[in-house]
Amino acid sequence: MDIINVKGNTFCIDTGMSYIPFYKLNEKEIIMLDTGWKKGEREGIEEVLEKNNFKVAAILNSHAHIDHIGNNTYLKEKYNCIISMSAYEAHICSSAVNLKLYYQSQTLKDVKEHYGHMVCKTDILIEEDQESIALCGADFKIIHTPGHSPAHICIITPDDAAYLGDCLISYEVMEGAKMPYAYILSEDMKSKAKLYDLNCSKYVVAHKGIYDNIKKLIDDNMDFYESRAMRIYEVIDGSMTMEDIMKVVIKSFNIRVTNPYRYAFIQRMLTSYVEYLYEIEKLKLIMDNGFLKYTK
Repeated sequence: MDIINVKGNTFCIDTGMSYIPFYKLNEKEIIMLDTGWKKGEREGIEEVLEKNNFKVAAILNSHAHIDHIGNNTYLKEKYNCIISMSAYEAHICSSAVNLKLYYQSQTLKDVKEHYGHMVCKTDILIEEDQESIALCGADFKIIHTPGHSPAHICIITPDDAAYLGDCLISYEVMEGAKMPYAYILSEDMKSKAKLYDLNCSKYVVAHKGIYDNIKKLIDDNMDFYESRAMRIYEVIDGSMTMEDIMKVVIKSFNIRVTNPYRYAFIQRMLTSYVEYLYEIEKLKLIMDNGFLKYTK
């Protein structure tokens, strides 16, 4: 894994799968903006930290997804660092029972077994109207961008470098993405549009890019998500249950589903797009012989 200088004291770790930014407080102490996956990234991240003699003083999370908080508790226990994230995201990952809000179709036993490492204790909560936070003497601006997750935030470092988390995805990711995730797509689209107002020196997208200007990237992200929604709309024929829609989408998009966890993930992604189509009145909801169905 390599370290990339974004600007000034703002850097990021290139894990191969994502960019994990950090802010250098001094030659030894850093504040990490997210902590990555446990599986596939932990060892490499730890190697980078130890090779550079870095001590994690704090973690500031963009949101509480498995690929962004996967090493929170591990690093907190190792470095005795503080953790800060938006209040609602912090509540979700405060226990396995609360995590089940994300993983509703899976049993609590499965949640504990496969996602239990996400559980962490947040020391400093960021409220929904809070516009900045001071951590270890460094001031970070907070932009609230819900949609990809319930209370996703973007973070602007003291170097005027904006970490956008998963509010946007890179062109590389768009090329390979069949159905990018959003918790509530309609809110995610509003948050993407909100980024037009930013005027930062640099922008870091977790998956995966560093940019001087993001105006076109915002345009193309919004067009891409909209096009995915319309493609789903096109395969809906007659009146269909969510399960019916999922079957045709999996086939049409050529999505491989090899285990129950992958199935549940695809189901969560698809639900957001179908709900979006309903919200913009492209689809209607009807009851048919006791079953809830969508129709054009």
